[in-house]
Amino acid sequence: MKFTKIATISALAVSIAGLSACNNMMPQKDTAMKAPMHSQTMAKMNVVQLAQSNADFSILVEAVQAAGLATALSNPDANYTVFAPTNDAFMQVLTETKMTKAQLFANKPLLTKILGYHVINGDMPIYAKDVKPGNVMALSGDTLMITPQLKLVDENGRIATLLKTDLAATNGVVHVIDKVLLPK
Repeated sequence: MKFTKIATISALAVSIAGLSACNNMMPQKDTAMKAPMHSQTMAKMNVVQLAQSNADFSILVEAVQAAGLATALSNPDANYTVFAPTNDAFMQVLTETKMTKAQLFANKPLLTKILGYHVINGDMPIYAKDVKPGNVMALSGDTLMITPQLKLVDENGRIATLLKTDLAATNGVVHVIDKVLLPK
């Protein structure tokens, strides 16, 4: 795999993380999901179960499993903020990087780094109302920038937009984004 593919994928991963805070402050795209989720149901699921319950996250779930992160992201003692790219976002990044899903999933270090760029672990999950512009450190160790317009910008300048925010889970919160963020 060429370095440019890795750099491009890394840039895409960063963009996704920045979008999570935008729900209540920006005009929203159509937030209808293929499989509707209800807040009462979501509050009884961890972040992995929440993703598994929605068809729009099937590639994300496959990626988490391929990277071996499902157990860690199911940790009941964690406080994750997850910027979850949709299937369309994954298909877009695969097209842009000229990689197949199999190629990406086979590169476990890269896949783990990209997925970690979409997660923040802190004392409390970050809900949309609490998001402030500035830089935030992702679980991957990379920096995501949140703009005053509450967009996510990765280290490569890719911009992600929030599609839906504040999907509550037992161990955090999930924000749906339209791009896969990529670290440098």
